[in-house]
Parts: sequence; C-alpha cells; structure tokens
Amino acid sequence: MLIRPATVDDTKAVARMWERLVAYHRELDKDLPPATQDGGRRYAKSLAERVDDTHTCTYVAETDGQLIGYVLGVMVDFPPEMFEQEPSGFLADIYVEEPYRKLGVGRALVNALAEWFAAKGLRYFEWHAAAKNLDGIGFWKALGGREVMLRMRADLPEGEERP
Repeated sequence: MLIRPATVDDTKAVARMWERLVAYHRELDKDLPPATQDGGRRYAKSLAERVDDTHTCTYVAETDGQLIGYVLGVMVDFPPEMFEQEPSGFLADIYVEEPYRKLGVGRALVNALAEWFAAKGLRYFEWHAAAKNLDGIGFWKALGGREVMLRMRADLPEGEERP
C-alpha cells in the first residue's frame, strides 16, 4: 500500500469515494444530509482547485494502481477578534473502501495527515464523527481521539411559522 498526496488526476476517484462516504452516513442516520445530484462533481472540482493550496492537504491510499481510500485535512484559525489564535488542523473527510477496512489503511492515512499538520507547526487537529457511526467512533478512540464538544439537534414541530 502506498500513501501519497492526491493529484488532480485522482479527484474523480476521490469524489466517487466521497459519494459512498455520504451514502454510508445516510444509511446510519437519516438526519445526516444527502449529497446533491452533482455533489460528487462539485467535490472533485473543489479538490482539484485545492491541490496546490498550502492550507489544504489530501492524501490517497493506493494499492496495485487502485485508490482504496483518502483523507482530506485543512488548517483553520479562529476569528482573531474573539479568540486567542491557535491555528489547528481539521480532518474534514476520511474514507476507506469496505474490503480494506480494519487493515491499517485508515490509520496510515490519518498518520500521514497528522505528520503534515505537525510540519505546518500545528499542535492538534480535530474532526467530526457521526453519533451513530460506532465503528468510526471506535476507530478514533483507538487513535487517541477524545470528545471535546458534542453537537446536538432539536426538531421543530411541523407547521410552525418560521421567521
């Protein structure tokens, strides 16, 4: 298995994995948003535009010339007028094709991204995990992840007037 930076040529394959990632989360929880009809195309375009961005990094996992996973991370800052500045990393997306899960591919992708974040001088990185993705939460805890904030939702009654 080879972990390497993504290229423009990889973006369509990565976008197809992103579509499977979104579908996977929708199967776990219908409260999570579905992809739009052209979401994959837009994702590929966004990746292609960010290939040379110094604040964005996408790595792919490849075996026998086939992409089997990817991870996307970005550097983020808090608004300086409200928070003390401590730039951090944000792992936006990670996906590993089903037959390659639990074989160390995800860990290798996260490690590569963590090294990139560290090389940028960051002290930590964060991510979101779907509450019903118990396998994903187990993966993150096995990598030393800990809960920092819990995102919650309340549904509004139907028929209520909305501002």
